[in-house]
Formats: sequence, C-alpha cells, structure tokens
Amino acid sequence: MIRFAHVFKSYPNGALALKDVSFLLNKGEFVFLTGHSGAGKSTILKLLFGEQRPTQGEVRVANFVVNTLRAGDVPRLRRRLGVVFQDFRLLADRTASENVAFALEVTGARRDTIPARVMRVLTQVGLASKARAYPRELSGGEQQRVAIARALVNDPPILLADEPTGNLDERATRGVFQLLREINGGGTLVVMATHDLDLVRQTTYRTIELRDGGIVFDSAVDEVKA
Repeated sequence: MIRFAHVFKSYPNGALALKDVSFLLNKGEFVFLTGHSGAGKSTILKLLFGEQRPTQGEVRVANFVVNTLRAGDVPRLRRRLGVVFQDFRLLADRTASENVAFALEVTGARRDTIPARVMRVLTQVGLASKARAYPRELSGGEQQRVAIARALVNDPPILLADEPTGNLDERATRGVFQLLREINGGGTLVVMATHDLDLVRQTTYRTIELRDGGIVFDSAVDEVKA
C-alpha cells in the first residue's frame, strides 16, 4: 500500500531531510516511525499525504505516485488517508460532531448520509455522548479521539498519526493507543510517528527508526537478518 524507493528530500536552504529511504508497508500493518526530533519522521508523513514531493526517488501511496500528482489528484489521495496530528487541529467553534462532519462535507459526501456516518465513528471512539460538546469542553484525550473519528469517517485504508499522544497524559495516552490498535485490528494500515519508546516496547509491531534522515533500523528487515 505504501512504497518508498530510494527517497531523498532536500530543501532550498540545502538541508537534507531524508536520504536514500526505502521501505514497503503492507495492508493491515501497524508501523512505528521513531527517532529524535528532526530525524525525518514528519517529512515522511508529509510526503505520504502529498503536502510535499520527494526531491529524488519514488513515493507510492494507495496506487498514487506522489512524485507526479496533479493538483486535482491530491484530494483523491487524501480521501484514501486518515491523518491525526499531535495538536488535534479541531475547529474551536464547532461541536465534536460538526468537526467530524466537516471532513465529509469537504469531500462532497451526500448530506443525508452525514449524521449517521458521524455518529458511527463517534461511537467507535467512545464519544457518542459528547457529540454536542465543543473542543474546550473536552479533555485532551477526548479531543484526540474526536480527531481520530474525523480521520476515520471516510473509511480510509491508511491512517497516519503524527505524535498522536505527544500532548496527552499517561492515562489518555493508553486510551488513544489502544484505540489505534483496535483500528488496526480492523485491517487499517496504521503508521504512527512517536517519541514514546514505552509505547513501542509494549508491542511487537514493526519499528522503523530514523536518524539524520536515514533509516538505521527496520525490525521487519534487521530482526529477520539477526
């Protein structure tokens, strides 16, 4: 579903964010991207949802080649992806249900189908009772669950999570991580960038570690070799 082939990413100031990165991610995997700040985790995610293009090499996501995406193809790619950010990015003047509904409205969903689809994903993340609450009335963990519901409402086969527990306390972190595991259990490919090595150690999920823009460890490859 996702393929990086000898990908480099440099910026106009000469900074090299990625250097010769290659990996293949398959349907149903749960994959951690780890590494210090600036290692390249967020750059990989930005390439995956078409915010940036590689300088060299090829990026394929769900049958789209990111290198050659036309402007009109970017929304089509993003409908195949759910994206969750560390800072939630909820609209403060909209309720939980309205935040989730917005993701359907901008992709042209039939209006008569929106309420049922919104309630389905809010129920999935355990927030059906908070549908009418505004972000300021929700805890950090609840806000992140709304953000996850918004990412799921278009039934994407791939979920990208950029430090989704970075602003949460330990209890909320456990809850959000368990939710991501359940989503993955339903067959969704989950790619999670994180600094939280305690989460990584809790599971045997595949781990790709980055350092200075390159892959220094991929458990799917290195553990097999070992």
